[in-house]
Amino acid sequence: MGCGMSTEEKEGKQRNEEIENQLKRDKMMQRNEIKMLLLGVENLTTVLGAGESGKSTILKQMKLIHEGGYSRDERESFKEIIFSNTVQSMRVILEAMESLELPLDDQRAEYHVQTIFMQPAQIEGDSLPPEVGNAIEALWKDAGVQECFKRSRDYFDSISRIAQPDYLPSDQDVLRSRVKTTGITETTFIIGDLTYRMFDVGGQRSERKKWIHCFENVTTILFLVAISEYDQLLFEDETVNRMQEALTLFDSICNSRWFIKTSIILFLNKIDRFKEKLPVSPMKNYFPDYEGIAP
Repeated sequence: MGCGMSTEEKEGKQRNEEIENQLKRDKMMQRNEIKMLLLGVENLTTVLGAGESGKSTILKQMKLIHEGGYSRDERESFKEIIFSNTVQSMRVILEAMESLELPLDDQRAEYHVQTIFMQPAQIEGDSLPPEVGNAIEALWKDAGVQECFKRSRDYFDSISRIAQPDYLPSDQDVLRSRVKTTGITETTFIIGDLTYRMFDVGGQRSERKKWIHCFENVTTILFLVAISEYDQLLFEDETVNRMQEALTLFDSICNSRWFIKTSIILFLNKIDRFKEKLPVSPMKNYFPDYEGIAP
């Protein structure tokens, strides 16, 4: 009686070898793969850069640096976001002027104010409506508006360019654009022999406990904090200081059983705005225990 294997046995052995080889390849790939989870306190608003720790900007910069940037179609997809950000930002300034009882320098600009308030929250279309572009440009030149808001000129200084019918967002336009993160956003890029996979998870703070355990195998957590937000409150809970919320989240991540073997990098963002705020909004007003450095 022969001792050769049957056809089924040969096929079974071949399948086992293929599975083992695939497992070896997967294991080799995992050795060269770095998984990074981006965390930080985010707001639900998207105007004027508010509630932005910088997570989305990091992802965009990685794409620009390591993935060859954005294609024309991808840039086109940012147009409506940029249009909406620009209009919403001007609306916030005008509402602030009303609250602070700051008048327009040119009362004839009241027509432009009405134009802005008539716009929907989401601006749709391939180009910014001419009357909207003209309104923003005129209002941005108004001395009263300039007095109310002396910084974050990103889009307003470029409104003539943005309002052009053939406008195509630049790299800086894309980096400045803000849209609320929902779900999981993944960006993959290669540096040398290593493959980096960066994950950004959106959602309110009440949802964190539902997904945090899904990332227990990440190599590194990059925790971003907008240090300039020490004097601001959460959008979803106006009794909670944003910096305190960041400290609470950071503490929970550092002591989480899911990340015992995970490296954690703390990235303090928006230092320039932090320096500008301190002289007019002392940190001690919000963190009484903070003594600072004696002059």
